[in-house]
Amino acid sequence: MTIKDFIIREIKPEDNLQLASVIRSVIVEMGAPKTGTAYEDKATDAMFENFQKEKSAYFVVEHQNKVVGGAGIAQLNNGEKNICELQKMYFLPIARGIGLGSKLIAKCLQKAQEKGFKNCYLETMPYMKAATKLYKKNGFVNLEKPMGNTGHYSCNVWMIKKI
Repeated sequence: MTIKDFIIREIKPEDNLQLASVIRSVIVEMGAPKTGTAYEDKATDAMFENFQKEKSAYFVVEHQNKVVGGAGIAQLNNGEKNICELQKMYFLPIARGIGLGSKLIAKCLQKAQEKGFKNCYLETMPYMKAATKLYKKNGFVNLEKPMGNTGHYSCNVWMIKKI
């Protein structure tokens, strides 16, 4: 499996069901709590609609007509206007370890820059080690405390990157 076997594209309404399934299955696979995470977010079931706001975008990773991952950016809730948040970045095992994460982050950051954001914030959990490693490799640095109000109280690793 190589990166060429996958398509990165903007989300469509018909992706909602598959994407919600990807997000929840990865959360369960990682042993993450279901409360205080994307697992219980209402937005997880309506990702297309949720990312139609003016300063947001969401991209899915597709493999053989199936959604196998995705990530997006949106204005950080209760944050400064020039800070976006990298949101709901999840990959099924088939899409991991071949460079798709870095490619998707780059696509999200490019879109964030086009939309006028200067910094990108994210939250994750300490046992999502591969994700944390990926974020650091892509220039994100740790913060001492959370920013904005994401509602994800189970996420206790906070990172930011200047774009």
